[in-house]
Amino acid sequence: MAETLSVTDMLPNKFEPKRQHRWVFALEGIDSYLVAKANRPTITNTEKTIPWINSTRYLAGKFTFGDLSIDLHDPIAPSGAQQVMEWIRTHQEMVSGRAGYADFYKRDCQLKMLDPVGTVVELWDFKGAFIKSATYNTVDYGSDEIMKIALTLRFDNCVLQF
Repeated sequence: MAETLSVTDMLPNKFEPKRQHRWVFALEGIDSYLVAKANRPTITNTEKTIPWINSTRYLAGKFTFGDLSIDLHDPIAPSGAQQVMEWIRTHQEMVSGRAGYADFYKRDCQLKMLDPVGTVVELWDFKGAFIKSATYNTVDYGSDEIMKIALTLRFDNCVLQF
């Protein structure tokens, strides 16, 4: 039998969407105001196939998190390049070649989405992040662009707190 919706069911509710420019990224050792761009996590689920007679069933397998991409401004002072290099040196020291313990180079970080008045409305906790790659911006006499540093972080786990 056909269902007739009421007028209140068909009208949109008032809502305030989250905006891409309202956020703060907190990472130990890197000043938050240097973070110019960041992505929220990507989660990929593998599938397990169960063949049975003439059909196939699928189950969710293990999931993995994708890399976290972050772009940093690189000011003269305090130097963003120096802050990144200090973290890289906890992974492996360039002069001596010694590697660091995971406890030294893995850091926790947070992505905080904000509402119009600055209240945190979404909080992602990233656990065990380390630098997978750091790309320092190209220099160019013909450009007046702001210098940036692109970081790719790998992390063990993330949790959407709220």
